[in-house]
Amino acid sequence: MNKKESNKAVLPSIPELLAPAGNFEKMVTAIHYGADAVYMGGKQFSLRAKAGNFSDEKMMEAVEYAHDLGVKVYITINILAHNRDFAGLDGYLFQLQKAGVDGLIISDPGILRRARKCVPEIPVHLSTQANVTNAQAAQFWFEQGISRLNLARELSLDEIMEVRGATSGELEIFVHGALCISYSGRCMLSNYMTGRDANQGACAHPCRYSYKLIEEKRPGEYFPVEEDERGTYIFNSKDLCLLDGLPELVASGANSLKIEGRMKSIFYVGGVTRIYRAALDYLRDLPADAWENPANIVLPSIFSEEIVKTGTRGISENFFRKAPGSSEMLYNAPRVQMKVEPVAVVRRAGLRPLVEARNVLETGDKVEYMLPGIKCDPCTVVRMETEKGEELTRANPGNRIVLHTEPALQRVSLNGILRRNIKG
Repeated sequence: MNKKESNKAVLPSIPELLAPAGNFEKMVTAIHYGADAVYMGGKQFSLRAKAGNFSDEKMMEAVEYAHDLGVKVYITINILAHNRDFAGLDGYLFQLQKAGVDGLIISDPGILRRARKCVPEIPVHLSTQANVTNAQAAQFWFEQGISRLNLARELSLDEIMEVRGATSGELEIFVHGALCISYSGRCMLSNYMTGRDANQGACAHPCRYSYKLIEEKRPGEYFPVEEDERGTYIFNSKDLCLLDGLPELVASGANSLKIEGRMKSIFYVGGVTRIYRAALDYLRDLPADAWENPANIVLPSIFSEEIVKTGTRGISENFFRKAPGSSEMLYNAPRVQMKVEPVAVVRRAGLRPLVEARNVLETGDKVEYMLPGIKCDPCTVVRMETEKGEELTRANPGNRIVLHTEPALQRVSLNGILRRNIKG
């Protein structure tokens, strides 16, 4: 475990915070709210084919943008490849080398072999899809030239620490986001039901569907599928959230903490990144004696209050403390009803910021500006006008408006997000 000394006490190193970048705007948002690194996919070879993803030209631009701000960029090439998938792979790898990416996220041994041959100087991170669940497997992959392992999400804290104690390579841990009902995401349900292969990046998310039963001689008669009368979303797991376990993960020697969500909104990406950044900064500032027993470190309640405002299916620690049971499932709905929503993104900073509306916004609305860190600045919209100075009382999604608030927003910056409580 990498540590530093302070007043003769030992402090754990704060791990990298790794955030999702499903498109350029999400990348910018993640960086604005404190990501140390982002991960993204190109138009091929990625397990999130339905995300916006990046063309070769846009990826070059993204890497330049991130590097200018001191942020690393990792590229997902994490499909489980068939023979046909290798056409064009070598050229793509050389393009990534030209772009200057900081790492490749790979799960397939064949793709790993080509990457080590074509671009051996680019570090390779093993995807969670490779299902590393023990120290022997971890050591095997390090011996193949892997520089970092994203461990399987089925591991407990004790198992993570055992792997850490037996290996010296970098370890990356998923700390937040959607959980797949299958083992480390290797699901065939989408393929069988819709023809869309999850292991090729085209998952239709049938685990989030609502299911009912029909008897063949009673067509049209649907019977609810219930489990203890809780509902019909029988495969719908809650979302992973290891916020409360962050002190122990930091102390365990994890090198990187990863947020899932390339398909999620900028509100989710920005909101979750912001909270984990603030939590890690809080832990960094603790006195040395607090780390004598990391399990006793408790984050202030504002962190848990903020995390539930980001959605989307409730929260679970999954395997972190013990094997999950029925309480880790969300049976009665596809997601938790949100109480907070984004209303605008800042496009030009200042006391009267230019914002792009993301939901309907009206004069008199009470909103909050999400600062980097854990705090928000509340205010009321008292006037809106177009860029040409025409006054509005209502802005629709996509409108760019100059915002007048009371009190005036003093700490607004480009790419920040404004939110509000959902009405009703």
